[in-house]
Amino acid sequence: MKILNVLLVLIFFSCQSEQGVKKDRVFVGNQKVSSKVLSKGKAIYLEYCMACHGVNGDGNGPAAKGSNPPPRNFTQGLYKFGLVEDGGLPSDEDFARIIQGGLKGTAMLKWDISDQQTYMVTQYIKTFAPQVWENKENIPGKKVTINPDPYSIARESSAIQKGKEVYHMVANCQSCHRGYATKDELNEMSQKYNDEPMTDFDEDLYLPKLQVSEYYFYDDKERTAQFVPPDFTWHNVRSGSSVEEIAMRLAAGVTGSGMPAWKGTIEDHEIWAVAYYVKSLMKLKDNKAARKLFMSRLK
Repeated sequence: MKILNVLLVLIFFSCQSEQGVKKDRVFVGNQKVSSKVLSKGKAIYLEYCMACHGVNGDGNGPAAKGSNPPPRNFTQGLYKFGLVEDGGLPSDEDFARIIQGGLKGTAMLKWDISDQQTYMVTQYIKTFAPQVWENKENIPGKKVTINPDPYSIARESSAIQKGKEVYHMVANCQSCHRGYATKDELNEMSQKYNDEPMTDFDEDLYLPKLQVSEYYFYDDKERTAQFVPPDFTWHNVRSGSSVEEIAMRLAAGVTGSGMPAWKGTIEDHEIWAVAYYVKSLMKLKDNKAARKLFMSRLK
């Protein structure tokens, strides 16, 4: 019986692959994609992506129920990790970076497929959200850019200190994530930035705060996803680990999650400083002694 079930599944997906895509598509930016490319992209999708993201791209694949966070529902046409301004549509390069590089701490692995295969499957993924990708009113997202790193390793310690101040006093990142400065440090920073001491501290200052995103589960548009912003000393940062990757993510934000794009809101040198600070916090994750000492100072 088990063998029969396996054979039936193989036959089903073989038939799905053979069906192919019947017509050419024109995506945002007047990007014309042939049915031949889309058909090959479909075959690649069924082989590599379907198990999690589902036959229909709705995030309801056979492996989805065991995945935390859940697989992306491509039918929404929302994508968290593009490097484009103000939540715009991601570029093909953004798709390639995620498909080939994966997302740390999730079931989205690095896929060892060629650039050509990546391009084909990217185009097929777009067919799941025609309301977005075939909407003539939409335009491609503009790639986010920031000025070069003004600190470098030579000024790393000053960058970290500056980033700590920007994190807590300018960007107020602790309003969603958690605070990492002691109350005495916050008081000193407040006097520096606001010319007055900080005497009122939130009870959940040292806790990440539960957030509601724009993403919903495949079968229920009313059941939107909830998530906890990462504690940088504990959780994985999905979209990058280097200072440069963190800086670019801060500049671009995380679409649909409430994490804003900081480009244009704070100065580029402040974005770089926060990136250095966040990286310094990430280094505590696997150092139990350092993290224990660090946590004791926040009580």
